[in-house]
Amino acid sequence: MNNHVSVLEIDSKALVHNLNYFKNKLNQNTKILAVVKAFGYGSDGVLVADFLKDKVDYFAVAYAHEGIALREANIKTPILVLHPQIATLQDIIDYRLEPNLYNFKIFHAFLELADTIPLMNYPVHIKFNTGLNRLGFWHTDIPKIISELKETNHIKVQSLFSHLAASEDLEEKDFTNNQLNSFAYIVQQFYKHLSYEPMLHILNTSGVVNYAKAQFDMVRVGIGLYGFGNDDEETKQLKNTHNLKSIISQIHLIEPGETVGYNRAFVAKKPSKSATIPVGHADGLSRKLGNEAGYVLINNQKAKIIGNVCMDMIMVDVTKIDCNEGDEVIIFNSQDMLKHIADASETIVYETLTSISPRVKKMLKS
Repeated sequence: MNNHVSVLEIDSKALVHNLNYFKNKLNQNTKILAVVKAFGYGSDGVLVADFLKDKVDYFAVAYAHEGIALREANIKTPILVLHPQIATLQDIIDYRLEPNLYNFKIFHAFLELADTIPLMNYPVHIKFNTGLNRLGFWHTDIPKIISELKETNHIKVQSLFSHLAASEDLEEKDFTNNQLNSFAYIVQQFYKHLSYEPMLHILNTSGVVNYAKAQFDMVRVGIGLYGFGNDDEETKQLKNTHNLKSIISQIHLIEPGETVGYNRAFVAKKPSKSATIPVGHADGLSRKLGNEAGYVLINNQKAKIIGNVCMDMIMVDVTKIDCNEGDEVIIFNSQDMLKHIADASETIVYETLTSISPRVKKMLKS
């Protein structure tokens, strides 16, 4: 049981709002895949998936163990494993997960396993590289893939998909359209030579916003589900889902000339008051937030972080704030606060969210 006093509240109403925002951009029959990898973008993949299981058509995780966690929570929705490894293919089958087969090495490994068991029409997904150059077959691999698919009934292609490299950047429209055209060509080859038509998907969050005409059969919504679009205007239409709270453990009166924290980084120039909060860089707060770069909210007032961020604690300046030990502290509860933390940490919101430590207690707020 996790009794850690720092708690991440996941706003279920915000999740529904964000999901519906993207649904409204889609055709009625377009399926939605919710991406819950990386602990649900730093929240809790199981809690999020359990809440959304009747509201979406698919889930996606990065690795097999993330999918297993969903199955062990009795989530029966189809789950796509985006980056399966050969060592986990048996687990994928045991838990009825659906692997992305992205090169011939893993394609043949899965086919061999499916033949040995044997499986019948087991759902797999085939990914093509259309320009991101991360994972995926090349279009030149199509004839060999089709030839091998025709020789087996152990697997069946559930979907063909690819991933856009710069869907959020309208200055890269030509590049993105080339990716979409390449994907359309790949699809035509499969539809021409297979006896069935797999599902198609290529759009991520930004793709849904900027290229909704290319929604095909399904779209994948990741960061948008958690409250962030591809620009500030889009983000304003969404709601923040992550709210990190803690408490004041202790308050200190600091005399002029006294210091706070490691390396005596903060030196009081006047009588001051500091509050110690049980959250630190082991909980996901960057050390770059120290020395007044970051702040928290106490009684709706900003309290700057003073001194260096410690592993398990931060100290904040509460000289002008009426507060007591045990009072609630908001580490972040809005898109603006998360954006400030990301900027001050010299990173992006994705990293800020996914850096939240597993030791922070997670709970779904209705």
